[in-house]
Amino acid sequence: MTAPRVDTDTLRRLPKAVLHDHLDGGLRPATVVELADAVGHTLPTTDPGELAAWYYEAANSGDLVRYIATFEHTLAVMQSREGLLRTAEEYVLDLAADGVVYAEVRYAPELMLRGGLTLNEVVETVQEGLAAGMAKAAAAGTPVRVGTLLCGMRMFDRVREAADLAVAYRDAGVVGFDIAGAEDGFPPADHLAAFEHLRRESVPFTIHAGEAHGLPSIHQALQVCGAQRIGHGVRITEDIVDGKLGRLAGWVRDRRIALEMCPTSNLQTGCATSIAEHPITALKDLGFRVTLNTDNRLVSGTTMTREMSLLVEEAGWTVEDLRTVTVNAVKSAFLPFDERRALIEDVVLPGYESAL
Repeated sequence: MTAPRVDTDTLRRLPKAVLHDHLDGGLRPATVVELADAVGHTLPTTDPGELAAWYYEAANSGDLVRYIATFEHTLAVMQSREGLLRTAEEYVLDLAADGVVYAEVRYAPELMLRGGLTLNEVVETVQEGLAAGMAKAAAAGTPVRVGTLLCGMRMFDRVREAADLAVAYRDAGVVGFDIAGAEDGFPPADHLAAFEHLRRESVPFTIHAGEAHGLPSIHQALQVCGAQRIGHGVRITEDIVDGKLGRLAGWVRDRRIALEMCPTSNLQTGCATSIAEHPITALKDLGFRVTLNTDNRLVSGTTMTREMSLLVEEAGWTVEDLRTVTVNAVKSAFLPFDERRALIEDVVLPGYESAL
């Protein structure tokens, strides 16, 4: 039987789950312009369309350092209670409009202290904004659940403080932890004490690994630090030769460790050469638990619908493939088992029925 044609409207309606998306990389361009004007921050341009294009051009430079540097402008408008409330609420509403039913948003509270807020105030304000967004989305008939991953910046010295925050707020919307920032030269094991603390306190965590650095980064994240998921992980392919899995790749696949893959972002940072040849397709076909993510929607000029569309158009994905990665994401969400099962059975699977 011929698979039905998958058009953009169908893709937009499909229920989606995103595990790897940064709050400070997903602002609306118009919001950045308005908030920058209010706080006196100078932008490359004050035209929202031109600003979006500027971000996209910088992201397509193939330079991870330059990619990360674009966050200077989004972070500049996220230093006040007003800025955090607005950006968090809009973040949720934009996900809901894109058909996302479950998301985990990540950010580093330590990067939002320049306006005088404390770490605790940052976390509580973001949670307030996310809650407002979820309430509005539900009222509009497009409910979305958003959990928070707090990040420590791996090249700085406040990772343990961020881990303490994740422990403190795990019953107040925070569902897990991550380390972010420049991967190469800042191995996960540098923060082993923080990860051991999280494990003692039963707080799950993911680790950015296998993006700018290769197999040793993934090995450390899993075997030394104990991560339950891997952020990106595209370079696990270095442990696969002619379809034969090495020991680390076998460990990742066989223990169903989710890979939070971000195709457009990976192209922009030079971790993949094209959507058609992105490792997500080969890894899916080999039985890895791959998930599909946006990483930074403003910076990469993308949405979940766009990521799905690119895979359909350039890598030959079907609706069944999209359902698989969506179910994979919910299975690996940092939620209790019964809540994950209900989300899959009551929301995700019924949402794909009409497209199959």
